[in-house]
Amino acid sequence: MSPSRRVAAAGTDPGRERNNNEDAVLCEPERGIFAVIDGVGGESGGEVASQIARDVLRARLSRRTTDLDRLVREAIALANRQILERAQSDPRLTGMSCVLTVALLDGDRGGDRVVIGHVGDSRLYLLRRGEIRKVTRDHSPVGTREDAGEISEAEAMSHPRRNEIFRDVGSAPHEPDDPGFVEVHQIPFEPDSALLLCSDGLSDLVPSARIRQAVEAHAGDPQAAIDRLIDEANEAGGKDNISVVLVEGERYADSVRGEDRRGLDDTLPVSAQSKPAPRQYGAAHARERRIFPWILLLLVLAAAAGAFFYPPIRNRVIEMIGGEEAPAPTPPPVPVLRVGPGESDFLSISDALAEARPGQTIEVAAGEYRETLVLKDGVALVSRAPRAAIIQIPEGAPAGVSGRGVRARFVGFKIVGGTVGLRLDGSQVEVSEVEVTGATGSGIEITGADRSSIESSYVHDNAGAGVVVDGGAATRLRQNLIARNGTKTPKRPGVEIRGPARPLLIENRIEGNGAAGVWLPSPERADEILQWNQFGRASRSQAVRVAPAQTPPPAPGPGRNR
Repeated sequence: MSPSRRVAAAGTDPGRERNNNEDAVLCEPERGIFAVIDGVGGESGGEVASQIARDVLRARLSRRTTDLDRLVREAIALANRQILERAQSDPRLTGMSCVLTVALLDGDRGGDRVVIGHVGDSRLYLLRRGEIRKVTRDHSPVGTREDAGEISEAEAMSHPRRNEIFRDVGSAPHEPDDPGFVEVHQIPFEPDSALLLCSDGLSDLVPSARIRQAVEAHAGDPQAAIDRLIDEANEAGGKDNISVVLVEGERYADSVRGEDRRGLDDTLPVSAQSKPAPRQYGAAHARERRIFPWILLLLVLAAAAGAFFYPPIRNRVIEMIGGEEAPAPTPPPVPVLRVGPGESDFLSISDALAEARPGQTIEVAAGEYRETLVLKDGVALVSRAPRAAIIQIPEGAPAGVSGRGVRARFVGFKIVGGTVGLRLDGSQVEVSEVEVTGATGSGIEITGADRSSIESSYVHDNAGAGVVVDGGAATRLRQNLIARNGTKTPKRPGVEIRGPARPLLIENRIEGNGAAGVWLPSPERADEILQWNQFGRASRSQAVRVAPAQTPPPAPGPGRNR
């Protein structure tokens, strides 16, 4: 099974009781890298730890230079070291760490397998039709008792000590082979199976039987399954951040549709659900056999009168014989849609977005595309080569790329021109390796209750501010170069933070912008932003300052409701 035939998606949500999200997810089907990371340390500390771990895992696991078991151990140990060093250099981050579960898929040895690295109480489940099995062990007092069978899953979920852990990444020095550090598994990944990674924000509130049912109910559409699971965790209280990654084998959806098992009793233990329950026959069955000929006669008469084709009567007759309408089988989506000249599915990105379904990736070839784009929920939009796919915004268009209320990925594009290059509103979009330049207004504008991330991107030479963050946004800006924006009158900064917005700025290089490096609505976060970012030769007053009193809000732009 080639990576392009895997169907995968990821989602993360702060939950109902927390304002910030200390979780991070990694979902790169084309590289076979998946992870869920749960930060520990509260507020920015946990967020910083999980982001460091995600960046290290992505970079190290992308270079398969050694045995995969060893590679996973080295990647987690490297993340441990970088988190520890960062905490030692910043007293405000003392004690931060994370727990994580990573899955690395390998199909190069005649059959797919997955190498799993695990530290803490996040989890990886293996699913097949009617089955769910927890592969990882919880490194916690309560999890150890549950894994040993001393307490039930329900008792563990409600245990007062369920949030305690005795292993983490980042709180103490470790080497890759240290005993009691990284738990490593290697298991087959069959085409009719699925992998689900999650943080304890899901597993503490949603039983494994319900997890299986949600995944099976949306087989072939992993993003829909993830959204359903996040909704269920929030409906159960949403006490913690909730993160899920789901990877389906190429025949998983077909296998599930071969026998509908969604009606199983949620109270059954997982072991009892691994095989279909035997059919029970008795007096009720005999009674059904006696009345069945009369029901058949009723169906024939109803069809002759045309009544059977009237939906309310049709549904009532189906209910009388104890059945249900079988939905027409829906083929799983093709994971990758290709755009560009040559052997591609589409010539325009907009056409591909119109056809794409959640869980799919749109891969765009090098070239110039004169169009505006609206990101689609659950769809990844990826340039085949970094910044080789250029979105040339038509004159007069308010925004080149926009997303409203969506969860998506946007990777590797160059955006040129327009009033605003990229506009996000109330979304969770992973933006990485993007270049934004030449806008007559701001390069990037983010507003609403947005939880997107902008990473490893280059925002430069825009007439307005490089990045504007407004409303209740808590966007992450990490390892970006933001330069030479806002140099025309009126002068604007590299990053402009407005009102109640609380973006997290980490390891950005912000220099040469018109008014300042960063404008803040108040001085309370100035020290934090100065310490976590680089401002070249700018003085403190040039690097970070309080914004002028009157700052016009960004113009509204096109988008779509989720």
